[in-house]
Amino acid sequence: MDRLLVALAVAVVVVAVAAVLQRRGTAVPEPPQGAPAVPGEVDRSDFDRPSAPWLVVVFSSRSCATCAGVIDRVAPLESEQVAVCEVEVGEHPDLHRRYGIDAVPLTLIVDAEGLVRTSFAGPVSVTHLWAAVAEAREPGSTPPGCSDGH
Repeated sequence: MDRLLVALAVAVVVVAVAAVLQRRGTAVPEPPQGAPAVPGEVDRSDFDRPSAPWLVVVFSSRSCATCAGVIDRVAPLESEQVAVCEVEVGEHPDLHRRYGIDAVPLTLIVDAEGLVRTSFAGPVSVTHLWAAVAEAREPGSTPPGCSDGH
């Protein structure tokens, strides 16, 4: 009789746990919180070389250790076709406010009309950065899986 009561108690606990887990599994997940704001477009005259066909801009802060690495990876992209610009919050707080930048580093790849084609919040690898610029400049040029722009 004692074995039957123990088995019954275990069965009740298992059913209760299963019911709780099933309810959790069917709940609608909440959207990610704290995602940084990314502007959809910028005024190219706010940045260096507005006539360049492409702009790669990094919104940064001196107090951000990750920002320096991103800036180092972005700098070699500077060319006749691509303007590269760092917008440090202490030097250009007006631009951070105008574009609603609330997290750094934020890297934008922008076309000649000021449309943000790709963005990276946080650190970005050289591979992803260069692939995203290549894909923005010539869609279809990057093999699948090589560009993870946001």
